[in-house]
Amino acid sequence: MPWWVWPLSLFVACFALGIVAVPAGIGGGTLFVPIVGSFFPFHLDFVRGAGLLVALASALAAAPTLLRGGLASLRLALPLALLASASSIAGALIGLAMPAAAVQTALGLIVLGIVALMLVSRNAEFPRVAAPDRLSAALALNGVFVDGATGQRVDWQVHRSGTGLVVFTGIGVLAGMFGIGAGWANVPALNLLMGAPLKVAAGSSGLVLSLVDSSAAWVYVNQGAVLPMIAVPSVLGMMLGARIGARLLHVLRGAVIRRMVIALLLFAGVRALGKGTGVWP
Repeated sequence: MPWWVWPLSLFVACFALGIVAVPAGIGGGTLFVPIVGSFFPFHLDFVRGAGLLVALASALAAAPTLLRGGLASLRLALPLALLASASSIAGALIGLAMPAAAVQTALGLIVLGIVALMLVSRNAEFPRVAAPDRLSAALALNGVFVDGATGQRVDWQVHRSGTGLVVFTGIGVLAGMFGIGAGWANVPALNLLMGAPLKVAAGSSGLVLSLVDSSAAWVYVNQGAVLPMIAVPSVLGMMLGARIGARLLHVLRGAVIRRMVIALLLFAGVRALGKGTGVWP
């Protein structure tokens, strides 16, 4: 097969993934690593290195649109991203020291666990937060946005911010270890734990990803685990798709986004687990 087929295939695949990943707030790396690592002939270390850059690119491409629409909050994202970005460096070092088959198997189990979490949890589009805690009140973790699907003006605030800081420290380790950006964990933590509306959680997740992934990506770059032939077409495709996905976040309902992500993650998780165990080579 000609060499240019693989970069072109990566571009097309990442363009499609970017459209879905941004409305879901899970980051392109969550879908990129299990799918590309399972169906493309690249070593998993190179895929994980590119996955962090892909997640970073999708987050940065979508950020201006999300910030203008009030669907992303810098005040909410920055304190969480500070701890997560520091712990992601440790996660990246751990991941590069593990055998590829072990990482592939663990990745499959993690992704299937994400699917189970999303199936049993009920993502409230507009959670009720009776009153903010002291830390969230001091940091002014609140805001307002207009839901494009309903035209409704939504005022929001969060609680359990101390627990959220601890949870995001653990999320950073997983993000660096598997190179998947951990947007899949950001959204449930922001929505179910801290009480942010689902669309605000999805939008702010992208801002957290942009800081976390940039920290972990340097470890992969320093170890030589980033190949331009993989990273460049993937990043370009993801950035173009993410710009479309950011616009879709305004008009799509949360339930539609949730079903799309569950279907994609289920497929990717089964494939990654099968490849890591040798059952589905």
